[in-house]
Amino acid sequence: MPYTKRRRLVTSAVAVALGATALAACGSGSGDSETESGPVSLTYWTWTPGMDKVVDLWNKGPGKKDQVTVTVKKQASGDTLVTKILTAHKAGKAPDLVQAEYQALPTLVSNDALADISKNVGDAKGSFADGVWQQTTLGTDAVYAVPQDIGPMMFYYREDLFKEYGLTVPTTWDEFAQTARKLKKAAPDKDLTTFSANDSGLFAGLAQQAGAKWWTTSGDQWKVSINDAATQKVARFWGGLVEEGAIDNQPMYTPAWNKALNTGKQIAWVSAVWAPGTLTTAAPETKGKWAMAPLPQWSANENRTGSWGGSSTAVTTDSKHQEAAAKFAAWLNTDSAALNALAKESGIYPAAKNAQTSGAFLKPPAYFSDQADFYTKAADISETTAPSAWGPNVNVAYTTFKDAFGAAAKNKSDFGAALDKMQDDTVADMKKQGFEVAE
Repeated sequence: MPYTKRRRLVTSAVAVALGATALAACGSGSGDSETESGPVSLTYWTWTPGMDKVVDLWNKGPGKKDQVTVTVKKQASGDTLVTKILTAHKAGKAPDLVQAEYQALPTLVSNDALADISKNVGDAKGSFADGVWQQTTLGTDAVYAVPQDIGPMMFYYREDLFKEYGLTVPTTWDEFAQTARKLKKAAPDKDLTTFSANDSGLFAGLAQQAGAKWWTTSGDQWKVSINDAATQKVARFWGGLVEEGAIDNQPMYTPAWNKALNTGKQIAWVSAVWAPGTLTTAAPETKGKWAMAPLPQWSANENRTGSWGGSSTAVTTDSKHQEAAAKFAAWLNTDSAALNALAKESGIYPAAKNAQTSGAFLKPPAYFSDQADFYTKAADISETTAPSAWGPNVNVAYTTFKDAFGAAAKNKSDFGAALDKMQDDTVADMKKQGFEVAE
């Protein structure tokens, strides 16, 4: 890969943070010897359920033909896996392939743990929406992973209760606020939705839709813009609704939240494409009463969504068979048989566009059986995914969000101050680790 200024900056900064004497210059080599022959064995660390059954298709098909066998090693997800990968990489013993959430890619790339596989994934780029593919390139010419699953954000609402209270599905955030107020006036014991501070990914996705780019580089420095104008707009909007009591201020994923959805105390949810699975468990008695629509927009002429969740398949710099590993990663996430198996065995919503309206996605989720065009609409929304900009300490920003916004939501206090706290803590942590941060 081109040894870009961004790459030099990130690598040197993390070298300081880890106390390392040096990091490898670049993970751009294929790792495969031109004279290599015979069987190749690859190891894949992943948390996706049923992945072993999907990989069997490779081992019995394309992999068998190419004498490339992949073995799945089940792992924990999130920061636990990132730490394990970095620990293994420091010892030069990382597996050939790893599953990585999009927001974890900058941390792994910073530590030179992921290889640039741009020369070995063929025309895979064409299988994905631009905003999705961008998350695996980090804004460079390199490709650090192949997208696997995504979580385009959408608006879910109780169709029957919207009709009962004369509510119109909001297409803009202004209309969303008006809808919340109209419902509260008509039924004071009900809320349109809640602002929850226990899932940072939701807020990040909302900021992404508004145009936020939390981490970028400026010359030889990182620039942190968590409290940029776009995110301030999002924070003011939700903070205002909480302060006036137009929506609830309690966290999601609690027994009380489940009950609110199941009894109709809350009649809408800003979520992502995977919401039907959550609703099935949280609100089983309301099956068939919900509908899905695009996320409200900040302006009537806009058409974009944020992303809440999703992961990719990456090849490590420790792999001795990077070309073979990259070909497997591309197959896993673009081949129709593999994608159908991922949907069936793992229950994921694929990043590949061609799989979003075929196979398992020809029919709507059982919970939304009355909305025949559920996945057709979801695929259209997915195409509008806005670009994101992740950095090397997302975990710190997310932790501060939960603490600062959690307190602000509970006390109905200034969300802007909570956002500034998130910005300050993130910058302070980066400086502490040795990153150069633009003021």
